[in-house]
Amino acid sequence: MPRRVRSLIAVLLSFGIIAGAVAWQSGRYPTADAGAAKTKDKPIVVPAESTYWKGNLHTHSLWSDGDDFPEMIADWYKRHGYHFLTLSDHNILSDGEKWIDVQSGKTNREKALKKYIDRFGESWVERRDKADKKAQPTTQVRLKPLAEFRSVLEEAGKFLLIPGEEITHKFAKNPVHMNAINLRDVIKPTDGASVSETIVVNLRAVKEQTKKNGWRTVAFLNHPNWNWGIKAEDMLTEELTYFEIFNGHPGVKNYGDDTHVSCERMWDIVLALRLGKLRLPIVYGMATDDAHAYHEYGIGKTNPGRGWIMVKAPYLTAETICKSIEAGDYYCSTGVTLKQVQRSSKELKLAIQPEPGVRYKTQFIGTLKDTPLASTVRKDKEGKALDVTRIYSNEVGKILAESEDLEPSYRLDGNEIYVRANVISTKLHPNPYAKGDVEVAWTQPAVP
Repeated sequence: MPRRVRSLIAVLLSFGIIAGAVAWQSGRYPTADAGAAKTKDKPIVVPAESTYWKGNLHTHSLWSDGDDFPEMIADWYKRHGYHFLTLSDHNILSDGEKWIDVQSGKTNREKALKKYIDRFGESWVERRDKADKKAQPTTQVRLKPLAEFRSVLEEAGKFLLIPGEEITHKFAKNPVHMNAINLRDVIKPTDGASVSETIVVNLRAVKEQTKKNGWRTVAFLNHPNWNWGIKAEDMLTEELTYFEIFNGHPGVKNYGDDTHVSCERMWDIVLALRLGKLRLPIVYGMATDDAHAYHEYGIGKTNPGRGWIMVKAPYLTAETICKSIEAGDYYCSTGVTLKQVQRSSKELKLAIQPEPGVRYKTQFIGTLKDTPLASTVRKDKEGKALDVTRIYSNEVGKILAESEDLEPSYRLDGNEIYVRANVISTKLHPNPYAKGDVEVAWTQPAVP
């Protein structure tokens, strides 16, 4: 055979071998083009209309002072119909290396470990033996960071874990706690010269991280009545956009007392002053669990499932959830479900999802423009001024209208500073914040 023919055959065989190898590799590992073709054939469909996603943004685990493993907590929320969750431990993200003593004498840790193994299996749980401070042998369990366990629990369009932190600080004896949602890096608490300034400087720290990293982030003030740390007047700062009007922790004093206003009354005072006097933006309400206890349930326990938000968004991502919260496109609930909330400068309109045998009353609450916004100091029995929220007119945050319809609405005539709605059901909460609580929902305010 001539040399030229032999060379041509060798070249053709080489091309055949290479082509076969490429085809074999393509069969094992799809190329980018193959993936693109598959995506083109079956495009990702974004819903034409937004839907409501149920979520809790304030929860604690063994990373700080909760009594259960983060995977167990996330699994509880997922199994109970939540779509998103933030594990917001104190001054820490669920990140890095951390081991906990199981036999530490702390309540429920051994119980938590048994349930953890039963749910996720021995091979998932990492244990080691180590001497404690008294040179006694003890068993430790490694806490898995969010990056390790989120893929086990997350499902596209069904359940999402959003990283967060409770920035835990104080001014003097006043606790100042804030939750920051969708963080990339932990925020170190910053000192301020007053309660109000402590709020501001820590909110600015979150905003700085948002600008630096490009992640859309939400930060809100927690439980203002915790140890009576925050007054309504402390929230008259432009940087503040959200605060908890309901928190499921039994110690946060949601309902106030004879000296301190309730968190909901505080909301009305803050809205009236910000919108009617100071020309500041709306402050939106938040409802959360602030859960710490997952093994014993009942009144007085810091359990999950007491309060949450329903966020209207086109799909379930951290970005879209935060974006909708920023727009005030969500409502708060302890059990009442709203099919629709429509807020505009002209009308506040709701559609309630009824349950059999349950009745509903909607209260449209607001403050009119001619309401006096002056205040007087609150004093004790000896006439000494108290460092608490001042006394304001009963016309601030009054009931403007009521309805028992399933599609109640309120037409704004321009005389209102704002109008918001409370939907109160006759159904008792299954595990209430306080004895006798019924399920309710709160909308965000509408402004003419």
